[in-house]
Amino acid sequence: MTRSTAFVTVVAALVLVPVTASASYGLYVGRNLTENGEVFIGGTGEEVSSHYLRIVPARTHPEGATITVGVTGDAFMPGELTEIPQVAETNKFISMTYTEYEGFPPPLTNGGLNDKGVAARDIWSPSRQELIDMTDNPQTGPQYSDLSRIVMERAESARGAAELVGELIDEHGFSTYGGNSHMFADAEEGWVLINFSGSQGLWVAERLGPDEVRMSYPGYIGEIPDDYQDDPDFMGSDNLISFAVEQGWYDPDAGEPFDVHEVYGAQDAPMRSEGVIEIERKLGELAGDMTFREFMDVVRDPSISQDSNGYGQAARLAQDVAHPDLRTLWVAPTGSITAPFVPWRMGVTSVPPEFRKHRYLTKGSATTFVTDEASLQEATEFAGRLYKRVMYYTCSNPQKYLPEVTEALTAFEDRSLEEVADVEATALALYEAGEDRLAQRYLTEYSHARAGEAMDLGHDLVGSLEARVKLLSEIPVMEAESMGELDYSMVVCR
Repeated sequence: MTRSTAFVTVVAALVLVPVTASASYGLYVGRNLTENGEVFIGGTGEEVSSHYLRIVPARTHPEGATITVGVTGDAFMPGELTEIPQVAETNKFISMTYTEYEGFPPPLTNGGLNDKGVAARDIWSPSRQELIDMTDNPQTGPQYSDLSRIVMERAESARGAAELVGELIDEHGFSTYGGNSHMFADAEEGWVLINFSGSQGLWVAERLGPDEVRMSYPGYIGEIPDDYQDDPDFMGSDNLISFAVEQGWYDPDAGEPFDVHEVYGAQDAPMRSEGVIEIERKLGELAGDMTFREFMDVVRDPSISQDSNGYGQAARLAQDVAHPDLRTLWVAPTGSITAPFVPWRMGVTSVPPEFRKHRYLTKGSATTFVTDEASLQEATEFAGRLYKRVMYYTCSNPQKYLPEVTEALTAFEDRSLEEVADVEATALALYEAGEDRLAQRYLTEYSHARAGEAMDLGHDLVGSLEARVKLLSEIPVMEAESMGELDYSMVVCR
């Protein structure tokens, strides 16, 4: 048994905090703890929605251009959409995008990876009830997806990403669904930033250094120094401590340090659940020479990867990338517990139709016919739906089927990992010869080929699992007319 297999076996029994619609997670491992001195960041987005891959090119924007931000009156905490200025040039980035979160206009994103080497995850982080209660109605300002997208478009470092989000909140406010956080990383370091409910412009960020591991589930920050704005490891809004004093939530004369979670976090939940503590401890045991293979195994772990996952995501951020187009985001088209990570390099110029937006789980799709424009796209198979089928068959008997599915997914990914050096050497030779378009074509064709092979693997797995499930058990008849009429509980694989 390898140490990564042993890790998965131990963690699979963990029970984390209850899953909610916003319960995404993020993982960070500092560069001093990995085999090749790379920063690792990964996680998932957890939304009941269609999820699809987008590669957004670098763009220029005319003077005076604006972007629409905020939430509508349909949101759980209602708001109004507003316009804020766009910058003249925006970065290229790769992101999993989704189509539905009530009152939050699509397309939505939790982050991804941009051509400057900045990676981002978006993770829930509930504020205390008093802050939720004092939130403006209607509220205004960018919401979590707006901030994630803007970071991808503009940030050139993890620290710069945290500073940018803070500046946007300071200037325009923040539209909340109850409290949120972000995890940013580059090849040097990571940052966790929490933006709170309450319409008070409250935010705080903490640096994650080269010797740290962190699991955000939810995003958390504990004690911070009184001079946090002068400390290179922290930043935050001007009123972060003074507002708490005004509300009687913190007494600076009591001699106790300012604990962000105890003051502003949900008062009925721990900052770190037992499951989070255990995963961080196990990550620490792998630390020192952790491989990217081992890190992907953690992102896939059954205790945190399940039906609620819209996708799985992982990135290795190196300091010595020979060309920006070689930066790579590894993405599973649905929960990576039963779906493979496919590598998408920044030089890739298009997404195959099977990984683009489809009607499956897209809001409003059941009320309209397919348009002529979308008909050929809809004729293609959807990777997310294919691997959902793999998940549901596998999770019908995880003790029997999950080990063999995991073995197949791991083998598929190991081949991609083994090919990294050759693929990047070939592309780099083309770039150095001045053949940029040929290099991008090569990278695009490689990712399309691996994506096609991922589809082939999915078909093979579904065929094998379906045949055995139907032979060995009955598929029950669903009597209810709609899923909403069922006593529905989320599918898990443990």
